[in-house]
Amino acid sequence: MKNQIHYFLTAVLFFTRIPCPKWVDHSPQILNKSSRYFSLVGILVGSIASLIYYTTSFIFTPDISIILSMVASIWITGAFHEDGFADVCDGFGGGWTKEKILIIMKDSRLGTFGVSGLVFILALKFLALYHLYNFSVNLIVIIICGHSISRFIATILLYTHKYVRDVDSSKVKPTTQKMSTKSLIISGVFGILPLLLLKNITLFLVLIPLLITYLYMGRFFKKWIGGQTGDCAGALQQVSEVIFYLSILSLWKLF
Repeated sequence: MKNQIHYFLTAVLFFTRIPCPKWVDHSPQILNKSSRYFSLVGILVGSIASLIYYTTSFIFTPDISIILSMVASIWITGAFHEDGFADVCDGFGGGWTKEKILIIMKDSRLGTFGVSGLVFILALKFLALYHLYNFSVNLIVIIICGHSISRFIATILLYTHKYVRDVDSSKVKPTTQKMSTKSLIISGVFGILPLLLLKNITLFLVLIPLLITYLYMGRFFKKWIGGQTGDCAGALQQVSEVIFYLSILSLWKLF
């Protein structure tokens, strides 16, 4: 149990700004095992974002509360996944070879493709959540589910695709080693479990577009760079989160 707590706190320390005990470290072995708790970290981040939405909704209009919840999730994670998404937009938008794509993604500067991608994906996220509110959907649960299930989809990429960037220069070392099947299952449990709070088995159909998203993006990454990087996983998380909200919105209108 002590080891599992260590793995979880390592994931929290790596993917959020939340303070952790000093004995929690970033050793490659612990970081790799911490991947099983990525979805649980998503539940934590989603809960904080939901709390911000709920508390601010007593003061502000729904649209402002949604934006504040998004700001909270970005701040608590240090824009970790948003940065990965922007890097992928820049890399695949401006590079035509594996080497060029990886070089661009490693560059800390943000380009036109990255800026455009962030604007559009954040706008989509806001609009989807706002329209879900108008359909009287429980946004508190939806936000938690969006953060957890999207991180599970990202861990599938880590499990199925090899890491293609130089380990020593990598800023996301947990992805340099292949995930174990046990870790993937644990991540899946924490990723899917919050969906039960929706109390509507029909909404589990969102797993279909999410898996299609994973298959498409995974195939795209493999075609161009032969595998994945931490930025690729971050991009998949962001896209999956938006796909989840849009899928819930579509299913709610249909059923």
